[in-house]
Amino acid sequence: MNILNGFLHSEVIGAAFFSWLIAQVLKASIYFIIHRDFRAERLLGDGGMPSSHSATVVAMTVALALSEGTGSPVFALALVFSMVVMHDAMGVRLETGKQAAVINDMINLFTDMGRPIPAEEKLKEFVGHTPSQVFFGALLGFAVALIIHFTGIYPG
Repeated sequence: MNILNGFLHSEVIGAAFFSWLIAQVLKASIYFIIHRDFRAERLLGDGGMPSSHSATVVAMTVALALSEGTGSPVFALALVFSMVVMHDAMGVRLETGKQAAVINDMINLFTDMGRPIPAEEKLKEFVGHTPSQVFFGALLGFAVALIIHFTGIYPG
């Protein structure tokens, strides 16, 4: 029970979780505004504006900086982890999404030619993030961590 209590009252976990939650809700809302199509998948899915990955890791890193100090090894670990996650989101994962879009176009072409491919063979295209999606996700995570820390609204 002590572990659960510590988990529920951790400002670091709270900042990371609420940054992720806000980013996911914003992502689904922005998608709906642009496409006039609500997709529940956008509430949990990858890709899109803002990056929930960036929001989560930056909130964690900032919360650790505020609670442990910027000279602590745990802050250093979180900082490097955040940089790797954000770089990966803009690099490998973004390219994977672009490749998935091309492959899905090829599947549609084959289907149009009379050689249908089952729908489950189509690939997920929302995988990575553009630099601006990562930037705004990081900005969101930074702001949420500061708000939680300096207002004391989290029960941690």
